[in-house]
Amino acid sequence: MGHVFAFERLEVWQLARTFLMQAYKLIDTFPSSERYNLVDQIRRATTSIALNLAEMTSRTSYKEQAHFSEIAYGSAIEVYCSFLLSFDLGYINDSQLEEIKVRISELSNKINSLKNTQYFRAEQSNQQHSTKQQINK
Repeated sequence: MGHVFAFERLEVWQLARTFLMQAYKLIDTFPSSERYNLVDQIRRATTSIALNLAEMTSRTSYKEQAHFSEIAYGSAIEVYCSFLLSFDLGYINDSQLEEIKVRISELSNKINSLKNTQYFRAEQSNQQHSTKQQINK
């Protein structure tokens, strides 16, 4: 199956997609009493990572792209916090939490790097625009 949209080619989006599947499988083991609390929260936040990375690719300005990267990063941190709480409540064990930590660390580092690059490019673009305006005066 080939790629149709730009986001499908992004390594960070592919990681987010894989992580979503892992997280969903893990929260399927949570008690039914958490269905409308932690389970739903983790599902929404995990899904938000992938969705915001995809939506980011539809934006034309680097500043707008960075905004969606920031949201994805925030969602990744939210997911990790949710799994920490899940550990505290006894829903996951040490090794499961460690695996989540490794995955979230890798994913959040890549998102953060992408965001920083987008802000850097936005600043470069602004500087080039300012220079052109000064030359045209």
